[in-house]
Amino acid sequence: MKHSAKTYGFTLLFVALFYYAHAQQLVSGTYTEKEISELLVPRSEWRPFPTLDDRSAWKKADAALLQGYLAFAEENLDYDWPYIPATKSLLIDRTGDRDEYQAISFEKRRILGSMILAEIAENEGRFIDPIIDGIWSICEESFWGVPAHLPKTDEYSGLMDVSKPFVDLFAAETATYLAWADYFLGEKFDQISPQIRKRIRYETNRRIFEPLMNQQHGWMSANENGRPPNNWNPWICSNWINAALLLEEDEKKRTKLIYKAMQVVDEFLGPYPSDGGCDEGPSYWGAAAASLFDTISLLDLATDGAFQYVYADEKVKNMGKFIYRAQISADYFLNFADADPQPSMAASMIYRYGKAINDPDMMRFGAYYRETEAASMPRFHYFRKFFELFIQEEFRQADTGLPLPKDVWLSDTQVMVARDREGSTEGFFFAAKGGHNDESHNHNDIGNYVVYYDGLPLLIDVGRGTYTRKTFSGERYTIWYNRSDYHNLPTVNARTQLAGSQYRARGLEYRSGSNYSSLRMDLSGAYPADAGIKSWHRTLRLDRGKKVRISDAYALQEGSTFTQHLMTVFPAQIVRPGQVRIPFQDASGEMQPFLLAYDPKKMEVTVEKIALGEPEDKGVGQKWGDRIYRINFVHNAPGERGQSTFELYRE
Repeated sequence: MKHSAKTYGFTLLFVALFYYAHAQQLVSGTYTEKEISELLVPRSEWRPFPTLDDRSAWKKADAALLQGYLAFAEENLDYDWPYIPATKSLLIDRTGDRDEYQAISFEKRRILGSMILAEIAENEGRFIDPIIDGIWSICEESFWGVPAHLPKTDEYSGLMDVSKPFVDLFAAETATYLAWADYFLGEKFDQISPQIRKRIRYETNRRIFEPLMNQQHGWMSANENGRPPNNWNPWICSNWINAALLLEEDEKKRTKLIYKAMQVVDEFLGPYPSDGGCDEGPSYWGAAAASLFDTISLLDLATDGAFQYVYADEKVKNMGKFIYRAQISADYFLNFADADPQPSMAASMIYRYGKAINDPDMMRFGAYYRETEAASMPRFHYFRKFFELFIQEEFRQADTGLPLPKDVWLSDTQVMVARDREGSTEGFFFAAKGGHNDESHNHNDIGNYVVYYDGLPLLIDVGRGTYTRKTFSGERYTIWYNRSDYHNLPTVNARTQLAGSQYRARGLEYRSGSNYSSLRMDLSGAYPADAGIKSWHRTLRLDRGKKVRISDAYALQEGSTFTQHLMTVFPAQIVRPGQVRIPFQDASGEMQPFLLAYDPKKMEVTVEKIALGEPEDKGVGQKWGDRIYRINFVHNAPGERGQSTFELYRE
């Protein structure tokens, strides 16, 4: 049979659209809901981990970790489960504080999780009554989430409307704690009262399952501006699936809960950049890409391996690799946007992710951090602990090391990373970003960069401070460290970058070679029209082993002025016209000054120490200490066209 070119073209288009749609639905597009119902191991038969009475199986779990959990729980055996006063919830509205409420809520769950593990370790019943008290106390809370996540309307004003339950991160986390308590200890609960397990199911159904199945939550899909879901989506979905697998006794409802969660998590995965870059940074990677891995690992466990195919997807592989591609040194990671400069690493989860995608570098990276893991309870991602208990023998014998790639270019996320030498923290580390100003946890920071030396900070991104009511409100960009004038960026005609997806980098060109790595972009689109910028071409370059060079070629309206800002953790000093000394200290505390060269004919320089006096600044001090300095280079008469250049090198 002959096919016309038109028919052939239509066929190719149909095939392309089919594969595109499948790629956008990697998790939910392979199996129908009916097929999922057939693949799922029935709840009555599912044994993801040994039951409490299977002591021979528990002997295969890591004894040292279990003893650590037992010791931690014993310290809290007389814990007095607190109620959370309404006035603690009202603080988010009255003062902007979110920590007082959260500290109580998170600690209750952490103690409960440790006691569950302690009872598993000991199996003598000592912790059953405290666990029941904890479950009952949590079930009596008005909201399993936190006040910071309540709608910001007069209807709420800091207090939960219990007639309108919805699911936030920590409500979903709470369901997971209760689900594992039921799985391991349910029979012991029944010996005391059938009301315990009944209460667990009633509250989980009312607060979690019904809202998830019947309400559209904002984190489930892209927002009205088209911004894709962030870490909330897979983080909640992993807990959603966890709770449904363990608690829902009606198999049809169980399947529907899980299948919808699969569809929702695809709303996160589908638009995720193919390069695997996490625009929320490494500290949120542990709840973003890592929670996707959690989701897939649970689905795979509950279907006897039916989701192994997801790990072969190139995007899923790149999402995992991001965590070591964004590494600066053993302690420091890239912290663009709201990320932390020194995040903790969930070592065993990273190792398992690396093993799943067959990436030896990621496995070595995860194993490198194993020694830092304590047998105390983290605040989140509780079920990772059960996986961790059964891989310790393999984990201890695993090769360890840090990949520390020489060059990384994430073309979709528009982030470059470069260092002097592959596999080494010695010498320069340099990273820069393009992107746009509507990223998740966004800072207005297009064109920003950081410089580290021997693995320690030299020119920094301040990152985030303490979250308060302001942080995710219309006042977000009144907080100084979210604004472009407190990044390594220019302020032009007293105008800073603005928030929004329309404010973005243009014309990016990335290049690298054996002796250099560079990124060029036009920053003009990041600023408002009244900044008077016709074009602003920034070239960011590392000459390996020698220097970092930042060169800006600009075209401005007549009569313009601008100020270049640089952020550092050292008290910079003007030593002579054209040179600023940064008194960098190495790991031993020895001074190794760097010089920042500039054109003194064009610029006047001032150095200011940033005062940390606002509630939001508490977190800045915790990360960097009270030592944030801003160097300002003022151009009073730059002309309509010109260049601004900095070179940074060892003195």
